[in-house]
Amino acid sequence: MDHIEKGGIAASSGTRADAAANLTIAPPEIRPAGGGIEQVERAAVHDGSVDREYIAKLESDARSGTPQANFDAALSHHAASMFEMSRGDLEHALSDERTAVTYAPDEPALLMNVAYIYLRRNEYKQALDYLERAKRIVPDNPDATKLAGWAYYGLNQLDQAVAEWKHSLALRPDKELKSALEAALRDKKEEESYKENESAHFKLKYNGAAAPDLARDVLRTLEMHFSAIESELNYTPPESIGIVLYTEEAFVDITRAPAWAGALYDGRIRVPVQGLTGVDSELSRSLKHELTHSFVAQKTKSACMGLAASCASRAPTWLQEGLAQWIEGSRSRDNAAALVQIFYDKHAIPLGQLEGSWTRLARDTAHYAYAWALANIEYIVQADGMDDIDRILERIGSGMATEQALREVLHSDYNDLMESTVEYLRKNYVHG
Repeated sequence: MDHIEKGGIAASSGTRADAAANLTIAPPEIRPAGGGIEQVERAAVHDGSVDREYIAKLESDARSGTPQANFDAALSHHAASMFEMSRGDLEHALSDERTAVTYAPDEPALLMNVAYIYLRRNEYKQALDYLERAKRIVPDNPDATKLAGWAYYGLNQLDQAVAEWKHSLALRPDKELKSALEAALRDKKEEESYKENESAHFKLKYNGAAAPDLARDVLRTLEMHFSAIESELNYTPPESIGIVLYTEEAFVDITRAPAWAGALYDGRIRVPVQGLTGVDSELSRSLKHELTHSFVAQKTKSACMGLAASCASRAPTWLQEGLAQWIEGSRSRDNAAALVQIFYDKHAIPLGQLEGSWTRLARDTAHYAYAWALANIEYIVQADGMDDIDRILERIGSGMATEQALREVLHSDYNDLMESTVEYLRKNYVHG
C-alpha cells in the first residue's frame, strides 16, 4: 500500500475487538480487613457529600497512635476516595486514597486502590510502585498481579504483562483476563521479530522489513505533532506513548479494525505502513490524528490499556473524531453543502447517536459520521476557540456527561449545537 486511508479510529468498548479482549478496568473487588468498616464509611460519606469534619476528628484520634485509630482514619479517607471516584473526580480520589495509605501503609486493598486510580490516570509507573508494595505483603493476590499486568501493558512491556496475567490466572480463573492474555500473546507473537526505537515521548516497534529511515522519520514526525497537540489541548501525557508500524496484513489480523479504517488507537497507535519508505503527507496526517486520540483519551482519564475493548472511553466518538480531524488539518468545505442538505431533509443523525463505537458503521455512514463530527468541532472552535474545547474535555474527564458539559460551557444542548453548526456551514461554505 502506498498511503494511509482516511478513517483512523479510536477503539472503544463494544468494538469488534471485543472478540480479542472484553476487559474493562474496574477497581479491585477488595475491601480493607477489620471491624467497624460500614460504620466508618457511613459516617465519612453521607447525604451526597464527604464529611470532612468527621474525617478530621478521626485524624486527631489517630495521633494517639493506636492501631484501630489509625485504621479508622485510613478507612474514612478510603470511603471518601471511593465516593469521589464514583463522581469521576480522580484527582481528589487519588489524594484521599494516598492519605489512607499513610495511616495504614501495610493494607493491601488501599495500596491496590491507589494503583488502580493511577492506572485510570494513565500513570503506569506510579501504579507499579504501589502494586509492588502490595505484592510484597500479598505475593499471591490475583488482583495485584492482574493490575500489574495492566500497568506493564500500558508501558508497552508485553513480556512482563503476559507474566503477570498468567500468574493471576493461575491463582484465580477469570474469563475476561483470559481473553486479554490471548490478545496480548497475539501482540507478543507478532512483535517478536520487530525492531525497536524510541524518542522523548514515544516507544516504537516496527516490522523488521520496514525501512529503518521510516522508523526514524515517524518518530521525528510524532515529536513535532506532540508539541503542537500539547499546546492545542493544554495537556502533557505522563508516560511514553506506544506506536506499532505494521504490514497491511498484520494490521488487519491484530486490530480487527473495519475495512475503512486506516489506523487505530487503542492505548497504542497502530498504523499500517507497507510500501512506504518515508513519512508522506497522508501518513503524517494519520499519525497526528491517532496521536490526538491518545491525548484526548488521557486528558479525559479514559482507561485504555493497549487492548481495544479495555477502552472505557469518556469522550464520545463524535467529539474524539471531530477533534482528531480538526487538529490534523481537515476542514468542512468539501462536505458542507451535503451536510446542510441532509440536515434540512431531516436525515441528520443526532449527535447522541454518534457517542458510541463507529466500528460497525458501513463505509458511507462512517464517511458521513466523520464529516458531521468535524463540522460540529469546527463550529465550536471557530465560534469560541480551543479554550472551550479544553473546558469541555476537562468536564468530561471529571465524569460529567458530554451534553451537560456542552450546556455548562456553550450554553447549548445537542440540538442547539447541531442547528448552530448547520448555520455556520451555510454561512461560510454554502452559497446561493
